[in-house]
Amino acid sequence: MALRSAQGDGPTSGHWDGGAEKADFNAKRKKKVAEIHQALNSDPTDVAALRRMAISEGGLLTDEIRRKVWPKLLNVNANDPPPISGMPEEQREGLQEELIDIILLILERNPQLHYYQGYHDIVVTFLLVVGERLATSLVEKLSTHHLRDFMDPTMDNTKHILNYLMPIIDQVNPELHDFMQSAEVGTIFALSWLITWFGHVLSDFRHVVRLYDFFLACHPLMPIYFAAVIVLYREQEVLDCDCDMASVHHLLSQIPQDLPYETLISRAGDLFVQFPPSELAREAAAQQQAERTAASTFKDFELASAQQRPDMVLRQRFRGLLRPEDRTKDVLTKPRTNRFVKLAVMGLTVALGAAALAVVKSALEWAPKFQLQLFP
Repeated sequence: MALRSAQGDGPTSGHWDGGAEKADFNAKRKKKVAEIHQALNSDPTDVAALRRMAISEGGLLTDEIRRKVWPKLLNVNANDPPPISGMPEEQREGLQEELIDIILLILERNPQLHYYQGYHDIVVTFLLVVGERLATSLVEKLSTHHLRDFMDPTMDNTKHILNYLMPIIDQVNPELHDFMQSAEVGTIFALSWLITWFGHVLSDFRHVVRLYDFFLACHPLMPIYFAAVIVLYREQEVLDCDCDMASVHHLLSQIPQDLPYETLISRAGDLFVQFPPSELAREAAAQQQAERTAASTFKDFELASAQQRPDMVLRQRFRGLLRPEDRTKDVLTKPRTNRFVKLAVMGLTVALGAAALAVVKSALEWAPKFQLQLFP
């Protein structure tokens, strides 16, 4: 029973049944809240239990709980957030926007990271849930771990992760896989799904944060498994399409907003256990080699790739802000520069738009590497 339907979004067969269903929902919710608080209050914190709660039906339930649990899932000290800016308050007149402050600070503190279009979709989700200071700590840790491959100077690693999509589909539904291969649709339709953790394509914020609960508790490649189960869920729609790139790409680019999220989350977890990344790595590498020529001629992909990297000019602007005071003050007092920085951070989102419990074991096996700051 999904939490959304249990909250009365759909009709019930009668007053008595509806009342019983609501009572059952409330009891389950109350029990889960108690289990989450018990895990939080354990000494040490029971992170394994918190991962199970984040993955299981309904996720972490409320933003108030997320503010307590997300830092535990990312091994971040919520009581010691970093400063918001490296410049005096009086010199920040043109950069008051919290979203930009977070992105600029993370890029300045981690010069190995590169801004990509869609990054702000992830940052703004954390900002809305936990506030500016804690969001800075969480997104910084996330950027050096889960999102690390997306923040390289090139999109090579991002394309490699996308190449896990078709092997997953092939394991479950060879007919669908072969149809998509014949249509030469590639994987560009899932690019914005992957690099924004679906934050760019889902209109209901409740669904976005539910997925973030799931992804934060799991292996970094879980978003590509979730992308695969969406395609598998839409099997009949795909097979009813004309077998050509334009038709299939158009269909898959328009993600439905009424997906059965809890069912798909459970299915993605099952597929991860059945077909772990280590077993798909060879097929993914072969996929990348086979698509090397096709990707280079796919203009939409090249356009999207180029627009992922506005951070070079952005970084130059930011370095200017941190240099001697005369240059800092000069840059900050130019409205044109401020507007440019904002544009560079927000990106051209139109281009991107065109363009279960068993998982805990894997997540916990990966967690020690996480703490050593190694990305698997």
